[in-house]
Amino acid sequence: MNREDLERDTTIEFFRASGPGGQHRNKRETGVRLTYTPLNIVIEATEERSQAQNREIAFKRLGEKLEELSRPIKSRIPTRVSRAKKEQRLKEKHQVTEKKKLRKPPEVNL
Repeated sequence: MNREDLERDTTIEFFRASGPGGQHRNKRETGVRLTYTPLNIVIEATEERSQAQNREIAFKRLGEKLEELSRPIKSRIPTRVSRAKKEQRLKEKHQVTEKKKLRKPPEVNL
């Protein structure tokens, strides 16, 4: 999607961002909140002291998010566990069992 389409379908809201930045940040509405109305996605950017920079960051994030959502989901191809792997797992389990048996105190026969 190009920037013009994103701006047309997006509601832009500005707010006071908290955090470091001093008086400039505390007095001006530098935080940007974008709401992409077709999918109801909300993106916020408050990193910079400048509203314009935060707007660019927010639109970049929105583009990345939409690109991520448009990617097709890879389907999983079911596979079987080989006989050798099953035998290896059992062998490892038996080794753990033998190790735990060594923790017990020896049996005393009278």
